[in-house]
Amino acid sequence: MNLFGVMDVSASALKAERVRAEVVASNMANAETTRTVDGGPYQRHHVVFEAESSDSFQQALAGQLNVIGTGLKNGISSGWKTSLMGGLSHDVTADQEVQGGVAVTGVISDASAPLRRYDPQHPDAGPDGYVEYPDINPLTEMVDLMGATRSYGANASAVTAEKNMVTSSLDILK
Repeated sequence: MNLFGVMDVSASALKAERVRAEVVASNMANAETTRTVDGGPYQRHHVVFEAESSDSFQQALAGQLNVIGTGLKNGISSGWKTSLMGGLSHDVTADQEVQGGVAVTGVISDASAPLRRYDPQHPDAGPDGYVEYPDINPLTEMVDLMGATRSYGANASAVTAEKNMVTSSLDILK
């Protein structure tokens, strides 16, 4: 992974969690929507994430170990410096595939049956007096929103930490 690879991974996660928070907000906003363009009640939506890298964790780890092994063959000193410098033996600013990023592959609708409530005065009530409402639990949505918010915050902190490390490195070079 290049020097800015952590920032790329965090940026992809920030984008994915933003989409997740928007979908949760849409679910919350439509929790009482009984009629959509399609004619039925609103259906809850879920975000589907996928790893951007086609490599498995084991393949990525083996690739990093090969870089460290290359560092050993090129005469980098032994000990803990070998593992530190071996990971940086390739071009640190090269534009390479981001390992470990995340992408949103889609937003799917929940297939659960709508909730039925008796309300014969409602304009969308059927002949039996029942109205179909979306099966959306506000507590579940709030937990999803908290998870998205915390993940977003953690990735923003990672970007800030890497920015501080780069700034400190540049200060050392002065």
